[in-house]
Amino acid sequence: MDQERDLYFVAVKMFLTDEAGRLLITKDRFGDWDIPGGRLKEDDFLTSLEKVAEHKIIKELGDDFRCQLGQPLVFMRHERNEILASGEKAKRRIFAIGYEAKYLGGEIKLDVNHERYEWVNPKTFNPADYFTGGWLAGVKNYIDIVKTRQIEV
Repeated sequence: MDQERDLYFVAVKMFLTDEAGRLLITKDRFGDWDIPGGRLKEDDFLTSLEKVAEHKIIKELGDDFRCQLGQPLVFMRHERNEILASGEKAKRRIFAIGYEAKYLGGEIKLDVNHERYEWVNPKTFNPADYFTGGWLAGVKNYIDIVKTRQIEV
């Protein structure tokens, strides 16, 4: 049987925590809550995922933002409808690698694709109040890892 292959975009995301253990989440211009990071572009193909993650953070959170990237912790699959340049809606599937990261300092200056950010306590906030789909599953997975493996956040 010949089945058509599915198309996925690939993204790197960061579970960024500050010294108090709070998790940074952002709200995009479409009104959806998100985890900092972004999709790989064609010119990222030969670049290490860690370097891509560093570039995405600077683009999304500003030149002054500093963090230390850790290890990949969570793998996510997210599906969403996006508005194309033509005005049409298209389904997009995203496979994302979620890295652990520590906030080191610097002012957060959101890019034009994000309108808001919050630092939330991963032990007390309800991810379902913010996220849907694969991002929700990924944040829940991250919280479970923090609780069960006693990862310092």
